[in-house]
Amino acid sequence: MAYEVKLTSAVLRDLARLPMSVGSRILDEVEALAQEPDPIRHVKRLKGGSLNPFYSLRVGRYRAILNIYDDVLLIVVVEVGHRSTIYRKY
Repeated sequence: MAYEVKLTSAVLRDLARLPMSVGSRILDEVEALAQEPDPIRHVKRLKGGSLNPFYSLRVGRYRAILNIYDDVLLIVVVEVGHRSTIYRKY
């Protein structure tokens, strides 16, 4: 019962700008999260009152911003970046 992972076009662009070792590590962590039975337990919920909340996955000094849809077993990676700049939109 693994979750499916979708990457937005912005994430693909962001991953191309990062060093290859960092990008592959982020993707490995997201895939490992998708294999968990309850991935929400392993991420931090970001503040904000939206219907579909954003979550942050910590990977060293970098963060992946996610939406997790339990009803359809889907994880959408919205943005990837350094922790100093990633939270400005959320």
